Amino acid sequence: MKITYYLEVLSSWCHAAEPAWAELKSRYGSRIEFRWKIALMAPGDFPSSKEQCDWFYRRVGELARLPAALNSGWYEPERKGVYLAYNLVAEAGKDLGIADDRLRLALAKAGHGDGRKVADMGEAVAAGAKALGLDAAALRAKAESQEVLARVQASTAEFNALGVGQRPTFVVENTIGDKAITSGLITAQPLIAAVEAMLADEAGYVSYAAQHGRPPPV
Repeated sequence: MKITYYLEVLSSWCHAAEPAWAELKSRYGSRIEFRWKIALMAPGDFPSSKEQCDWFYRRVGELARLPAALNSGWYEPERKGVYLAYNLVAEAGKDLGIADDRLRLALAKAGHGDGRKVADMGEAVAAGAKALGLDAAALRAKAESQEVLARVQASTAEFNALGVGQRPTFVVENTIGDKAITSGLITAQPLIAAVEAMLADEAGYVSYAAQHGRPPPV
């Protein structure tokens, strides 16, 4: 089985979903393949002002019961909703052996935790490299490569093809073709329910095959 988590590094709702993601990984461990992919937001998906960003942050903080207020200091209206750098740096970490959550979470903390301008490539690289002890030059070279940009564009296209509009989006799949998609939900319970149902289905298929063999030929 596998779970794919489509995210934007500084999405406040993805931030709110991180405890659910951590709970799933703790509960199922190596039984499931966990992977995350960048799903870039369109320029119009970002707030149009710092005041609007703060309003959204207050809303997600209250609804998700976040332990600390989010910091809008990263927001730069002059970018007109084009925020690539920190997403590219997070993706680039995979080429340096950081395929887990550590680098993207460090970038998120630098942005809506500390208010750093991580939409700037230099600032994003500095924050990520320091947090994980990475070589800053190597990280920047990867983040600015066409290969990493192509991967981010491809994963964003995958997300768009799902026909959903919210991040976080989780896609749960098993080996017998079952698939469940949750989009915009930030709690673990619906994902756990889907995983348990799919594990049960897989076990049922294995049991039946052990007793009755493969299906007869057409």
